[in-house]
Amino acid sequence: MTVRIYHNPACGTSRNTLALIRNSGEEPEVIEYLLHPPAREVLIQLIKDAGLTVREAIRRKGTPYAELGLDNPQLSDDLLLDAMLAHPVLINRPFVVTPKGVRLCRPSELVLDILPNPQQGPFTKEDGEVVIDAEGRRVATS
Repeated sequence: MTVRIYHNPACGTSRNTLALIRNSGEEPEVIEYLLHPPAREVLIQLIKDAGLTVREAIRRKGTPYAELGLDNPQLSDDLLLDAMLAHPVLINRPFVVTPKGVRLCRPSELVLDILPNPQQGPFTKEDGEVVIDAEGRRVATS
């Protein structure tokens, strides 16, 4: 099995996650989910395997979440999934699938827990935060 990322190239967290995957020596399958949304069954499985509820997998910021009334706690998971598939920007990102599991990688460092290979060198996020030191070890955050 390869590593797969459901990616939005306009998202800094998604770009950092992709870069961390590549820093481990993996070249993942990159699925730009805004252009190629997952099938309903795939989305349901991603959410389940990541240990999330459907509501936890919805992105609110920069989406039509409020305009669509998705903040209504009475809405069923099926209706929320319908909205996510009709408006893929509502799918939170990035979801990453590896042989070690599935994670919604927010923050991007969560990908480190499921990568099959260790980091191969230093890594600094786009915002300047050092995540991996020169020896390929995770830097502790305070």
